[in-house]
Amino acid sequence: AIMVVESDKADMDVEAFEDGYIAKILVGEGETAPVGADLALVAAEEADIEAVASGAGAAPAAAAEEAPAAEAAPAAEAPAAAAAPDCEFTQVDMPALSSTMKEGKVVSWLKAEGDPISAGEAIMVVESDKADMDVEAFDDGFLAAITTGEGDSGAVGAPVALIAAEEADIPALQAYAATLSGAPAPAAAAPKAAAPAAPAAPKSAGDRVVASPLAKKRAQELGLDLSAIVGTGPNGRITASDVENAKSGGAAPAKKAAPAKPSWTPAPGVIAATPMARAAAKKAKLDLSTIAGTGQFGRVTLDDVKAATGEAKPKRKVAAGGAEPVEMPSGLVPFTGMQRAVSNNMVATLTTPVFRASRDIGMDKFNALYRSVKDKGVSVSALLAKAVALAIEKHPIINSQFSEEGTVFVPDINIAMAVAIDGGLITPTLKYANERPVTELAENWKELVGKARSNSLSPDEYTSGTFTISNMGMFGVNQFDAILPSGQGGILAVAATREVIEPDAQAVLGLKKTQKMTVTLTCDHRQIYGADAALWLKTLADIMENKAESLLL
Repeated sequence: AIMVVESDKADMDVEAFEDGYIAKILVGEGETAPVGADLALVAAEEADIEAVASGAGAAPAAAAEEAPAAEAAPAAEAPAAAAAPDCEFTQVDMPALSSTMKEGKVVSWLKAEGDPISAGEAIMVVESDKADMDVEAFDDGFLAAITTGEGDSGAVGAPVALIAAEEADIPALQAYAATLSGAPAPAAAAPKAAAPAAPAAPKSAGDRVVASPLAKKRAQELGLDLSAIVGTGPNGRITASDVENAKSGGAAPAKKAAPAKPSWTPAPGVIAATPMARAAAKKAKLDLSTIAGTGQFGRVTLDDVKAATGEAKPKRKVAAGGAEPVEMPSGLVPFTGMQRAVSNNMVATLTTPVFRASRDIGMDKFNALYRSVKDKGVSVSALLAKAVALAIEKHPIINSQFSEEGTVFVPDINIAMAVAIDGGLITPTLKYANERPVTELAENWKELVGKARSNSLSPDEYTSGTFTISNMGMFGVNQFDAILPSGQGGILAVAATREVIEPDAQAVLGLKKTQKMTVTLTCDHRQIYGADAALWLKTLADIMENKAESLLL
């Protein structure tokens, strides 16, 4: 919908019939225009907006000059219709749903002959050369006669139905409808005098309350709910005075009844589908009758056809009051070079027999040491690498590699640490970690992480590790196992530090609060045994719990 138009009957949303851009608005808000006048210009392309807007004056003028001549010819040629019955009625004509539409096809009637109708209620669905559109009634009454049935076409402006003001006039209008053959609408007879009726409840178009623009504006200013105001205007329309009365308490609020949901059952042999859905189904050689429609009144839409062909997934229905479905990624995303390398390395580890051993390590002294050197640029990663390297010095088997001939001891202790980067995982290496001061390791680690995130590490800086650390403590992980890289003897998984309560004979209540961290060592079981892992973990715990100051030497 691009605008709301107030007629002598109701306020109606007006929809666009073509894609494009609004180039110029010819009739502003609050202004009036005769039926058939140009209200705005729509440009097909954004680049044409200025050209279309600058030519706004010529096109409407030319159209206005041609209009009288165009209207005169049909008047002369139209066959004479039978005399209109002496009753109040409204003729429903085939609407022009687009600027290029010459005729329309009635896809479905949403009301049957004899059904009551309210102003603003959809009564039929018309297929134009652009789209399927709901057509609303502009008057209250009864659908007396349908002159253009479902599946039939009619010229723009030709009568398609008659609406009787009174139910008793339906037979007379049905007889009159039989004489109509596309003649223009006859002048309706003067309304019969009727006794004044009590104010009607506000009529609604769908969920929209029928009210004058001034009433809507005034209600918004006063913060009043239009649905709770009784309308005294024509057909129950809410007027500005009704809003003022509601403000002063002069009008009793009326509870709005829930509008009945229109229902429709297609005629035998009629398959309701949008033009684009029909074209797509024909191209895909699909039978429309085999496709479940999800559009209004069960019509088959283009999305339904795409779902049937597998081109698109069917849309999920949202339960009333439920959250909108989250759009999740779908489909294949090819691996990057780094992701492919990580995948291949993980597959290669499947041939290595491994075992795992875990241990809790007290972190009170280690954390105190970190707080004392944090201002000097020393990171937790540098302190962990130093502690692991010192423990490996005492248990060289943890730094060994397997070969078919035996155990290969590696003299250098190069600690690799896993770093997650965009699109992959890489392990920058702190070489000779047992021999270098922790401040130098911290500077080197900061440099390596920067290079990793800018994809500028040299091969020697990420392939020379002899032992690996994987630290997920910063993510709050309590315990995890790491996969052993090919060509190494061990990898240490470091979890988060947590507070625990443990027995303490020297404490007042026999309990104390301390900080613990769980580490899990994964080893190649071909040359490293369980006792080796247990002893190494014991040494690492001793360094971090009791000899933390040795990390600064």
